[in-house]
Amino acid sequence: MDCVRWEQDPHWANCLKQNLSIYHYNEFLKEVIALFKFRGDYILAEIFAQTLAKELDKLSFDFIVAIPLSEERLQERGFNQAEALARMAGQKTKDYLKRIHTEKQSKKSRGERLKQKQIFQFQGNHEEIKGKNIALIDDIYTTGTTLRQAAKVLKKEGAKRIYSLTLARG
Repeated sequence: MDCVRWEQDPHWANCLKQNLSIYHYNEFLKEVIALFKFRGDYILAEIFAQTLAKELDKLSFDFIVAIPLSEERLQERGFNQAEALARMAGQKTKDYLKRIHTEKQSKKSRGERLKQKQIFQFQGNHEEIKGKNIALIDDIYTTGTTLRQAAKVLKKEGAKRIYSLTLARG
């Protein structure tokens, strides 16, 4: 129903072709992702590598774009968790998006997430993405706002289809 609601909004319709979330974001996975993402236990991404690679094979894409962190958040954590997941799954990512620094998503309510202003800017060569299919990768799908904002920027620059793959769905 979440996808149906998004598609009924003319502002967001047709920006994201499909989202695939592998796991349900339960208490166990919440703790594993927290160890990986917030406590710097980078190696935990390896436990998801095989499954992520298998799921990525189901999508038809030309490039993978990891949802970026702001410079401030990247310095805090030392790595981008979405990029780490892609790399552990044997994939290279393209840096076509730049994130504007905002309050942590985990600190925002569902309503605040849904109302947030655009947090991404395009960077790179516009010609490279025109007519291409792109897979976005991120760790958690909560409201879908982050993925749709990223997809909207890429579509505006000429991408044909945007798919997304997340480790978990909250």
